[in-house]
Amino acid sequence: MKVWTWLIGGVVAIAALLGLASINKATIFAMIAHSRLPKVEPNHEVPWAQGPATPPEGPRPPNVVFILADDMGYNDITFNGGGVADGQVPTPNIDSIGHSGVDFTNGYTGNATCAPSRAAIMTGRYPTRFGFEFTPAPVAFERMVGTEREPGAIHTPSFFKDRIKDMPPATVKPTPSAVNELSVPANEITIAEVLKSKGYHTLHFGKWHLGGKNGSRPEQQGFDESLGFIAGAAMYLSEKAKGVENAKQPWDPIDRFLWPNLPYAVQYNGSPMFEPRGYMTDYLTDEAVKSIKANRNRPFFMYFAPNAIHTPLQAKAEDYNALPQIKDHRLRVYGAMARNLDRNIGRILQTLRDEGLDKNTLVIFTSDNGGAGYIGLPKINQPYRGWKSTFFEGGIHAPFFMSWPGVIKAESRFPYPVGHIDIFATAAGAAGASMPKDRKIDGVNLLPYLLGQMNGRPHQTLFWRSGQYKVVLDGDWKLQSNEARSKVWLYNLAADPTERNELSAAEPARTKALLALLAAQDAQTVKPMWPSLLQGPVLIDKPGGVRQTADDEYILWDN
Repeated sequence: MKVWTWLIGGVVAIAALLGLASINKATIFAMIAHSRLPKVEPNHEVPWAQGPATPPEGPRPPNVVFILADDMGYNDITFNGGGVADGQVPTPNIDSIGHSGVDFTNGYTGNATCAPSRAAIMTGRYPTRFGFEFTPAPVAFERMVGTEREPGAIHTPSFFKDRIKDMPPATVKPTPSAVNELSVPANEITIAEVLKSKGYHTLHFGKWHLGGKNGSRPEQQGFDESLGFIAGAAMYLSEKAKGVENAKQPWDPIDRFLWPNLPYAVQYNGSPMFEPRGYMTDYLTDEAVKSIKANRNRPFFMYFAPNAIHTPLQAKAEDYNALPQIKDHRLRVYGAMARNLDRNIGRILQTLRDEGLDKNTLVIFTSDNGGAGYIGLPKINQPYRGWKSTFFEGGIHAPFFMSWPGVIKAESRFPYPVGHIDIFATAAGAAGASMPKDRKIDGVNLLPYLLGQMNGRPHQTLFWRSGQYKVVLDGDWKLQSNEARSKVWLYNLAADPTERNELSAAEPARTKALLALLAAQDAQTVKPMWPSLLQGPVLIDKPGGVRQTADDEYILWDN
């Protein structure tokens, strides 16, 4: 009898534990994730290399400062009359870059997600040419996003468990560093390497997200000094830090993954991880200012890539409290992050002026992709449809400015499509550096077009691809092909820039011709270095956290 009592008691206890585990799945997941986070040392000073004490005689090539915002929507700045919360968060410093130089009114990102865009920027090439097609993400992330959906969601994501066997072996280990094995090949040439060959001192700040495999880290890909993080996101402050305002999106599996898995940490040239000093964007700017002063007497290239305003949504109380007119907490946190980013960009621009460098510096500003729908804010990409992860204009049509006083005319507008792939050749052209001759460079030097030395379109055709989801922009005609849905969308952007009038049925010959262009481009690319593990639905016209209906338009996104 005692044996049966023990057995029944044991079964009941196990059932209770399993039930508790099910109820507290997120809590248990967070505990496991926190236990795997790397050790983080206390903050310490960064030993920035000091340039010459006096400036060289005669002219010198221009400095290049490239500022890349993270997940900033087209409508997140006030340059075009919009801005967060209907213009309640002014962005005067970002706007000033566009006003003092050229606004590329049809500036396009390299992809609709972080890492492929950054690969296009760094190499001047479509990342599909070297297999860096998908955003590197841990298998646990892919599983979570590929198996969980928003409450009430109409469409179900897919997680391709059978493809895990095709992943590089080192990437499937349950460690935070495993994802870093998914890297841009070491033999790709970065703009930092090109400028370094011309005597530039090269600096990277913030997010890398191009892998940490040997040979692919920033300090191994042409950057003399790198301060930031290899992964695709980081905490701005500890979750329970004094003076932090957090906003979580409970419906979003991406958000639920990030909070327990992200460290509050940076590295300097591959050092052990250590804590930043204060709010991440402030800290990166503090150090960027120091590095500008250290390099004022030699040409330098600065790649300033903070994680702002990517999730997790965390703001400083100072910025949050400055926006009491915004009543929605999430929107207020987001606006506070945009306010902080703008202020810090202003500090970089002011340092260039203070050091007498502003007139000999090419400043470039853009965002890696459009604003993310999963944060639940409906207006961040207006007037465009779509979000991050979609190739509708909201996902890839970004703010894109260049300023070079005395060279690029102030208040200029350039109407033709250009892209992230052009930053490589433009920066190289400004520096007088030679382009690689042993590989196809897809971008072009935009300076001759801005200086009136060349006319017309820099590109007749531009391409984007994420697995079975492919897009071509040929002249003014844009075709999206979502092969998993056997669905195409065709738009004439000259007449319909916000993609409201779908024309594939009315233009069958044009549709066929553009699909042929996609097929021809596919023939020039290589197999992805790792497979897509998830295929997720992304609504085009509704953000996350909003009730879905059966007639909502959507794409299927591969990653």
